[in-house]
Amino acid sequence: MALSAKLMMRQGQTLVMTPQLLQAIKLLQLSNVELASFIEEELERNPLLERAEDRPDPTEPHAAERDDASADGGSAERDWTSNELATDQRELEASLGTELANTFDADRSGGTTGEALDGHGLSTTTWNNAPSATGESAGPETYLSSTATLSEVLIEQLMLAVVDPAQRIIGFSLIDAIDEAGYLRESTATVAERLATSTARVEAVLAVIHGFEPTGIGARDLAECLGLQLRERNRLDPAMQALLAHLPLLARRDFGSLRKLCGVDDEDLRDMLAEIRTLDPKPGRTFGGAPVQTVIPDVFVSAAQDGSWHVELNTEVLPRILINQRYHARVSRSPVSDADKTFVTNCLQTANWLTKSLEQRARTILKVSSEIIRQQDGFFAKGVEYLRPLNLRSVADAIGMHESTVSRVTSNKYMSTPRGLFELKYFFTASIASSYGSDAHSAEAVRFRIKQMIESESPTSVLSDDAIVSRLKQANIDIARRTVAKYRESLRIPSSVERRREKSALGGPLEAALAR
Repeated sequence: MALSAKLMMRQGQTLVMTPQLLQAIKLLQLSNVELASFIEEELERNPLLERAEDRPDPTEPHAAERDDASADGGSAERDWTSNELATDQRELEASLGTELANTFDADRSGGTTGEALDGHGLSTTTWNNAPSATGESAGPETYLSSTATLSEVLIEQLMLAVVDPAQRIIGFSLIDAIDEAGYLRESTATVAERLATSTARVEAVLAVIHGFEPTGIGARDLAECLGLQLRERNRLDPAMQALLAHLPLLARRDFGSLRKLCGVDDEDLRDMLAEIRTLDPKPGRTFGGAPVQTVIPDVFVSAAQDGSWHVELNTEVLPRILINQRYHARVSRSPVSDADKTFVTNCLQTANWLTKSLEQRARTILKVSSEIIRQQDGFFAKGVEYLRPLNLRSVADAIGMHESTVSRVTSNKYMSTPRGLFELKYFFTASIASSYGSDAHSAEAVRFRIKQMIESESPTSVLSDDAIVSRLKQANIDIARRTVAKYRESLRIPSSVERRREKSALGGPLEAALAR
């Protein structure tokens, strides 16, 4: 068979991912915080985009001129502003602004001489008008103090406790190696090698840091952390030292071995464990750390009077942006270069596509959320025991979308319901078959049943995993023992042996941190 080169023509269909399509897909999977950041970048990048609240009031001068100019081709703008999802709250914000302004005016007019004094004898006039370093007037927020981090608190104590410059350098290195929980995550030998000094010298500085507040800071493990706190309370006796040396036995609830090692009886061991529970296993967590990001729901669900469910989007997290048609018309009529015209045209196309993508994103979230509520009606009406098995395909087929679209929409989106705040992904659970061929059960509902069984068990009748399997099969749930063990471990529930030791010997749970 001879080999030769030939020219051939083929016709086929392929999906081309345009930049606009990629942007629309990206917007679907962004959370409301990430979307707000993305919109801020687009507002800075695109001169034709502006916030809806930045539009002037129609009663203001020149407002009619702006409205007339935008009427030349602002169809996209009119569609977006007339949409029910783009709620204008300018009146509410204006009323709030008026109330705040009146409040501050009343505060400033408190003195008869025109200069009011605050509780510390400071002039509010001077307070409000004091120039800052940049030449601008400084407001009260300028003088508010920020929360001190753990490193700042330790460095401040180090500067007071240590005078020698070399020891301070060692202290700085040790403080840098302390994590947010307050533990030293680098060995003293490593610090000594890096600073070209002796390990004994580093240990001496670490001993000084161990005396800093909060107590227990700079420990290398949990036993040392608890020991530092007990030493300050003068409770680190030989029995307590033996207990701290065998924390793994404490995590396994092996109280019989602990009594022998510590040389105490049941009552003394109970008192020692009560003392342990009062300690802080993470002394550094009260300082610094990353600020906790509050979860803001994307969808609100409320019960209607007719027994149905009312679903609405959270308009507070929906970006309200408009296209400045007036600016585009003015630039188009101006004698500018071809490059400038191309830039403005591209900006207009990008702005139009962005507003349409945001509207489509909002509608898709609302459609997916409504379908989830329809299929999980039992959960909202009766509780988690009635949560049904649900997958992405079921929702996608019901609303006529692709599974990948539903997956992106449910990522990092939250729903506020009468039963609490849930991520949309929460309602998609695996299916567990029933014993007699009836409807399948949700894995989350089965996990809840297991938790209820264990919480209601008596100290004299602790349920093993096999016993839980038998009870679930009586409830028409076909499940394997290893699956029960996996669900129990995911709920952080100890085994039946450990629960029996705990309930028979002490009758109280142990701190999870002691299992470290």
